[in-house]
Amino acid sequence: MKKSNKVLIVIPAYNEEENIGKVLKELKSDVSFADILVINDCSKDKTAEIVKKAGVKCINNVFNMRYAMAIQTGIKYAALNDYDYVIQFDADGQHIAKEAKKLYEHALKTDADIVIGSRYLKDMGYPCPVFRRIGTKIFEFLIKLFCHKHIADPLSGFQCLNRQVILHYSKMGNYPEYPDANLVIEMLMRGYKIEEVPVRMRLREAGESMHGGIIKPIKYMIDMFYSIFFIIIQGPKRKER
Repeated sequence: MKKSNKVLIVIPAYNEEENIGKVLKELKSDVSFADILVINDCSKDKTAEIVKKAGVKCINNVFNMRYAMAIQTGIKYAALNDYDYVIQFDADGQHIAKEAKKLYEHALKTDADIVIGSRYLKDMGYPCPVFRRIGTKIFEFLIKLFCHKHIADPLSGFQCLNRQVILHYSKMGNYPEYPDANLVIEMLMRGYKIEEVPVRMRLREAGESMHGGIIKPIKYMIDMFYSIFFIIIQGPKRKER
C-alpha cells in the first residue's frame, strides 16, 4: 500500500450490537493500513459501548439521521482531516474486510474516482432475493441507457471513494437520502470515473435491514425513480475540480 495515502473506513451503525464487534475485529486484522470511524446513528442498544471498548473512533449522533446522512458525516470528517480515500463499509457483517483491500488496490491501479464492490459482476455466490435482483437489473439498464456504462451492482454500498469524490460528497445537497443508482448516474454524468470489482459478501446474521418489510422497499423504488428522473432532465454537469 502507498504509505502516503490516508485511508478511512466509514461505518454507519444503528442498533448493531450483535454485529459491530466482529466487524471491527475483522477490519483491524485485515485492513490494518486504514483508520476506522464508526458513525453511531443514535443507537438504542450497546453499539457505542462496544465501539468504545474496541478502541475505535466513534461519532455519536444526538438523533437518528439515517443511513445517508450518517455516511455523509463520515465523509465530512474525511474531508476535514485530509483523507485521500474513504471506504464505505456496513456494520451488519455483510461486507468482508479482505474484500475492502480489493477496492482500494483497484482505485490505485486504475485511478478510478469510485470503485464499487460488485456482487454480480461475476458469480460470487451471493443469494440475492428475487425482487431486489429485479430492481438491480432495472437500474443496471437505466445506467446503460443514459450513461452508456455497464454497472452490474449499482445498489452496492461497498465503495471506495477518492479525494475528489470525498470533497464533492461532503458538500450540502450532494449526497441524497438513498445514495444508490441515482448517485451512480449523477456521478457518471458529471464525468467521474466509476469502476467495479467482484467481491464476496455475506448475508446479515442478526438485526433488521433498513429496507425490510413491504412499505420501505416500495417507498425506496418510488424515491429512486423520482430522483433519477430529475437527474436525467437536468442533463450533464461539470466535474468539480
